[in-house]
Amino acid sequence: MMKDTILLENMVFYGFHGVYEYEREQGQRFYVDVQIHADLSEAAKTDKLTDTIDYTMIYSQIKDVMENQRFQLLEAVGGHIAELILKTSIATDVTIRIRKPAVPIPGPLNFVQVEISRSK
Repeated sequence: MMKDTILLENMVFYGFHGVYEYEREQGQRFYVDVQIHADLSEAAKTDKLTDTIDYTMIYSQIKDVMENQRFQLLEAVGGHIAELILKTSIATDVTIRIRKPAVPIPGPLNFVQVEISRSK
């Protein structure tokens, strides 16, 4: 079985996600990685966009979710993005990683990351 991969790495969005009201009002930067698996053998043969996953469309979908919708939990954001990609593409499985650098934790850390994996 082939397991081809498309990776969109370290996309940066300004969103309004968080448990606390001030997070949803002020917003902050979020960093997103998306790893998509699909059989890309047809696209490799035909060299046609219609036979693969249009990653510009995927980016636009993620941008819309990250910048125009509001969630309390990163788990919910990741799950929503994963289901959207699986529904609108030939992806067989997807992994979403969302990093949030400014978290209400009283100690030094680079970021909190949630990783969500889903498959058809």
